[in-house]
Amino acid sequence: MEAWYLLYCKRGQIQRASEHLERQAVDCLSPTIAIEKMVRGKRLTVSEPLFPNYLFVRFDPEAIHTTTISATRGVSHFVRFGHLPATVPEDVISALRSEVFASLTDPEVPQPGDTVMITEGTFEGLQAIFTEPDGEARSMLLLNLLNKPVVRSIDNRQFTRL
Repeated sequence: MEAWYLLYCKRGQIQRASEHLERQAVDCLSPTIAIEKMVRGKRLTVSEPLFPNYLFVRFDPEAIHTTTISATRGVSHFVRFGHLPATVPEDVISALRSEVFASLTDPEVPQPGDTVMITEGTFEGLQAIFTEPDGEARSMLLLNLLNKPVVRSIDNRQFTRL
């Protein structure tokens, strides 16, 4: 009887495990979420797994043995409770498939009004207030120079969020 099970995959090999399992006629599910991050100084939206290193699989243990699944490239082991692999209820899987996950922002990405420290360049060592992104690789910062507010565009690699 087919059921959904939960696999733990080796680090960074969830895609490989999914491809090899689908070749064996096993249904796979790895829900993802869009996250806004700073990657090499650029503000990007990347897709990341909602449950890193975990893969939901559906198969019939009488047709495909669990050792065959465990021996698949990229798979580490089944999530178990006792000696038997844990089954995942069908309503949980249908909720994960139908759910539209809102886009998240990495806490390290500065938001308007956040205080930042400039780490490189002419204004190194000064605190500033992040106002808005200025393209992919630069941001507008509000500096206080000689008691006068000044807005400057600075490379994203030249400051860190406090």
